[in-house]
Amino acid sequence: MTIYDDIKGKIASGQYGPGAKLPSEHEFCGIYDTSRGTIRNALDLLVEEGLVNRHPGKGVYVLDNNAISFSFGGLVSFKEASESSGQHFDTAVPYFAEMNITDKLHQRTRLPLGEQVYCLHRVRKLDGERIILDINYFLKEKLEGLTKEIAERSIYDFIEQELGLKIGFAQRIIQVEPATAKDREHLDMKSYSFVVVVKNFVHLHDGTLFEYTESRHHPERFVFTDFARRR
Repeated sequence: MTIYDDIKGKIASGQYGPGAKLPSEHEFCGIYDTSRGTIRNALDLLVEEGLVNRHPGKGVYVLDNNAISFSFGGLVSFKEASESSGQHFDTAVPYFAEMNITDKLHQRTRLPLGEQVYCLHRVRKLDGERIILDINYFLKEKLEGLTKEIAERSIYDFIEQELGLKIGFAQRIIQVEPATAKDREHLDMKSYSFVVVVKNFVHLHDGTLFEYTESRHHPERFVFTDFARRR
């Protein structure tokens, strides 16, 4: 995993640019002072993630990949994920309001009935193209003082650094859904009629559910990855 992370970092930084041929397995063995099997396993992970491709008899080449990768296994902010990809995103907040959790919202978000929440929409833009619509609900009691300006930067930085709260864990549901009128209003959908929806039910370290987020992704630009090991 250390070798995988290092090669992935060099791809993200441009040291191994799109179309570049990677060193051979034998050369990597010398670079990392390890076995060929270990190198092959690291490269297998990069192939599975869609970052490189093997050409039999020719070598391993870096793919031209403009996607930002999110890991199933981690709980990171959008800011952290975009920084790790080496890409710069702009965030706009076209909607910011306070409301109470109704029966209908309770069914959707699982947040406590009657509680006050901040509801906001955030649009993520890359190279002038709007590719993510985040629909967020945060318990106001836990995030008192949240503003539109904070939401344009990083809400998780605000939670952890300003409020001193510790984020614990999340349940994540990933679905493909038909694009809604709101998706078409806020995303550059091109000819696509569907979006990839990631629903996050996020808890603080003490188990309190404080956030429901629905991230609606342009299907062309995002990759979701995981690393699994057989028990």
